[in-house]
Formats: sequence, structure tokens, C-alpha cells
Amino acid sequence: PLPFHKLAPKSSEAAMCANEQGKFWDFHDALFADSQSLAVDALKELATKLKLDTAKFDECLTNGRHVSRISSDSAEGQQLGITGTPTFFINGLKLVGAVPLDAFKEVLDKELKEKSK
Repeated sequence: PLPFHKLAPKSSEAAMCANEQGKFWDFHDALFADSQSLAVDALKELATKLKLDTAKFDECLTNGRHVSRISSDSAEGQQLGITGTPTFFINGLKLVGAVPLDAFKEVLDKELKEKSK
């Protein structure tokens, strides 16, 4: 989660809690489909919609067992100079934002050419 987004850390926790029940990507996709509803009540409602075990989800979200990992990942992102999403790294080259496919192709082709020398 980016530091300026107040609701992102709890949303990240919720996604990790959903992951414990094998629903990370379902939860992730639903969060991005409606990113205006990231308050805890909305996160719990989403868990219900996705048919998660809500008792387990609520317990996970309340006890904060994923806070340390999320904080660590966030700190690593800041150290790498990540200031927005999406950010991609290809052999240390950073691509930031909604980069067109041609830009990826250009970087990948260049890197593959360098490796074949």
C-alpha cells in the first residue's frame, strides 16, 4: 500500500486474509472493481459476497497477523523508489504506470539481445 492512501493498509490485510481461504485474486479483483469502498465494513461485506468464512476472515482482519509483512513489503517498495502502481522491474529497469505493451516489448527485446551476446 502506498503511504498516502489511508485505507490501503487495511485493504491489503483483508486481501491477505482472503488469501488464507484461497480467494486472494477474487478479493483483489473486487477491490479494484470498486475502490471507493475500502472501509472495514465494506471489506467484511465483500468477504461475505465472496462466500468466505466470515468468522475466520473477521478474526484475521482484527488480529492484524499480516501487518508486519505488509509493512515490510511497503518499506521495500519505498526503498526501491516505487511511488505509484503499477511499477514493473525488468532486469533492474523500472517501468512506471500504465505502460503500453510496445514499451515492454522494447525493453524485453533489448534485454534478450544483450543476454545473447
